[in-house]
Amino acid sequence: MTDYILVTETGSDIHEETARRHGILVVPMHVNFGDISRDDDTFPPEELYEYYKASGKLPQTSGCVPADFTKAFDRIHEKYPTAKILYLAYSAATTVSYRSAHLAAEGRDYVTMVDTKSVSSALRLVVTNVARMMEVNPDATEDEVKAFVEGQVRRIRFAFIPGDLEYLRAGGRLSNVAFLGATLLRIKPTVEVLDGKLVATKKRRGAMVRCVGQLVEEFVSREPMDLSRVNLTYTVGGAPDPIIRAVVEKILRDHGAQEIEWVKSGCVIATHGGPGAFGIAAVAAE
Repeated sequence: MTDYILVTETGSDIHEETARRHGILVVPMHVNFGDISRDDDTFPPEELYEYYKASGKLPQTSGCVPADFTKAFDRIHEKYPTAKILYLAYSAATTVSYRSAHLAAEGRDYVTMVDTKSVSSALRLVVTNVARMMEVNPDATEDEVKAFVEGQVRRIRFAFIPGDLEYLRAGGRLSNVAFLGATLLRIKPTVEVLDGKLVATKKRRGAMVRCVGQLVEEFVSREPMDLSRVNLTYTVGGAPDPIIRAVVEKILRDHGAQEIEWVKSGCVIATHGGPGAFGIAAVAAE
């Protein structure tokens, strides 16, 4: 039996209450307002959008630096000197955080690191599923924990629809021409995380509620899914709008979903998704 302390980043959208309940240490990513850097999840995402409206400049996100992890690892090791640290990382393909943790972990044989290749609610689902597994199986061996984590990483699925495409354009992720065309045609791209990378996989057209309904139906139908837990992410101005929430939950219940969790995104995810974004995460069946 080995005692583990789980560590992840704020880009997991694991907020304080959930982190405290499962004993998870969440390391802050960062949001830069010009020359001022602020820790993610220490201020409401609404401030991002207010800043952009007032200045015309979109805040920029950045991953954790080595000092962030050094502080976290030191804090854990001092309090729990015999415990091992299991760091379940935000997709290494999208941020410097994983590399920063490597630097901070040098000389620490009690730190194990796993690139989950996940972001937002997908990462949240992986981390909290691991936490629940260890709570239910406190005598699980290192090999059993490792196998469970690997299974979660392999089977996690995540897709989202950005909200206001203006934020993708302002962030340099969408050209002016593409932005104008998508806006005129009411096109909403679906973005999925494939092998740790954000990939636009489908274009949908119409009202947000229609596009979200299509996304959810396709997400739960294209392969066998374990719907015992489904995590749904929304940014300011998006779901859980009562109509969207009702549509989403009906589809999920019709497919046998049990535990449906709505999670408001933190600042890093809100910056990329823009107001009105929606995401869904679940684990594929074994």
